Amino acid sequence: MPVGYCYSCNESFPLKSNKGIHEELERMLAFLVEATVQSCCPVDGCSNHAMPVSSGKAFYSAFGVTSTGSQRYLCKGTVDGKPCGKTFSVASKSTSRQRLTHKNKSIFKLIVNKVPVRRIAEIEEIALQTVYDKIDFIHRQCLAFASERESKLPDMPIRRLYISVDRQDYVINWSRRDDRRNTVVSAVASADNTSQYIFAMHLNFDPRLDPEAIEEDAKQIADINLPTPHRKYARLWMASDYLASMAASKKSKASGSLEGDIAATYSSSEKREDVEISDEPTKDEKLPDRGMQTHSEYTLYGHFLYLRHLLASVEKLRFFLDQDSGMRAACLAAFQEGIKSRRVDAFYVRINKMMTVDQKRRLINESNKAIAKVMKENLGLNKREAVLMLLKQRIEEAKLIGKWKDRWVFHPLATMNEPEKALCHLTDLGDLEPDHAAWLYNRASLHGVDSYFNRVRRRQSLLERGISSQSNTGRVWSGYAPYSPNQVQKLLDILRVVQNYVLKGGKDKKTPAMRLGLAKGPVKYEDILYFTGP
Repeated sequence: MPVGYCYSCNESFPLKSNKGIHEELERMLAFLVEATVQSCCPVDGCSNHAMPVSSGKAFYSAFGVTSTGSQRYLCKGTVDGKPCGKTFSVASKSTSRQRLTHKNKSIFKLIVNKVPVRRIAEIEEIALQTVYDKIDFIHRQCLAFASERESKLPDMPIRRLYISVDRQDYVINWSRRDDRRNTVVSAVASADNTSQYIFAMHLNFDPRLDPEAIEEDAKQIADINLPTPHRKYARLWMASDYLASMAASKKSKASGSLEGDIAATYSSSEKREDVEISDEPTKDEKLPDRGMQTHSEYTLYGHFLYLRHLLASVEKLRFFLDQDSGMRAACLAAFQEGIKSRRVDAFYVRINKMMTVDQKRRLINESNKAIAKVMKENLGLNKREAVLMLLKQRIEEAKLIGKWKDRWVFHPLATMNEPEKALCHLTDLGDLEPDHAAWLYNRASLHGVDSYFNRVRRRQSLLERGISSQSNTGRVWSGYAPYSPNQVQKLLDILRVVQNYVLKGGKDKKTPAMRLGLAKGPVKYEDILYFTGP
């Protein structure tokens, strides 16, 4: 594996394909670009090919309407010096050429309320294929609606954002009895802890690609013989690499203590040829039959570069990351200039999620006693101030863990959601005042993204956890799980829009988009279904 070497700290780091990272970023940015694309003359060589119909009568003439009520236009452009004269229509309704439009809203609501696809077909008395067609339509509308709103984000002046980032895996059912291996795909999500807005949820899967054609081309150009960063298809999982990685898979096991788990994660990454790679397929997993799975570290780089574009006007950014070396590398690479200018900070956040309810209650009781003691010894302090005082002490007593001697601080406050939490300031340049440092450590949390992941499981029947049985010898099966990763991305996109714009919550009874300034009020399902543009 080719590596770079830093003469400043004497550390080596794995090289990545800039081309592969750019391809992932372009795949993600296409969603925003589509918001600015307007209908124009479809003739490639026409002078009006890039000129939207909204440009006026100098470029287009109204030319009647179609049988479905869509406006037709006559192009006044030229092709090779001759009049174009092309006529084309622009749909005036999102539901043009669509039957059963009266069922759209109810199907939309059923999709995001954990009703299985077959039950939707039964409830609405429609064919199963019609349900899938409706999902495709709803997905297109959700993307169109969200892209129009979120294309404004790069220019929105936002003072501060506290963004939690983590990944969630999804199991794809096998579709052939002679090959009962699962496909496991991973989505990285970024959530604002304050507004609960989900900025993005990207799956490590590209549905546009033909695996057979890519594998054949890679074979013809001997791509597989090159070091991974120098390959044409560096970001994609090739079959031979998948098999090799499967044989080398060494997943770390939980140690039983939070400090031990943190150390084990570092140890596991050290053993990998590339510390940034966390994809570790097993013998019970396989690549998708259609579309291509991307290496998760390339999806991470694309995700953080996407966030850099989306949040360009935010005054201060604080990232709270799950302990993942690939996530760390991607975040620091994407925001290196912001880190240098002190506009951006990043923290690792590790939570002990293997506790029973009784264990959580015991830690909460111990935590409350320690905080009460500080308040008693320092009259006039409230609970929050006592927590900050304890944090300042623990920052000074930070534990050095792992090969790179990262400084980990164990948070003094225990809650049911985060009963035991450890934090590592990844961008500590030693320039923060103790009070400010303690305040930042106290804000570090994964609660925004974790609560959304729980919502995904609760509201999407196709994305609930699969069940591993003894008879399946390690394989996982879920009666509701999808048979295509492409379906996973569609459902994630749909729920993200509903979460951000439709669902109200909190004491203020506002949607995340309202809190962020992207909406003035809750958006109705109909507003998304019949959205046709600004």
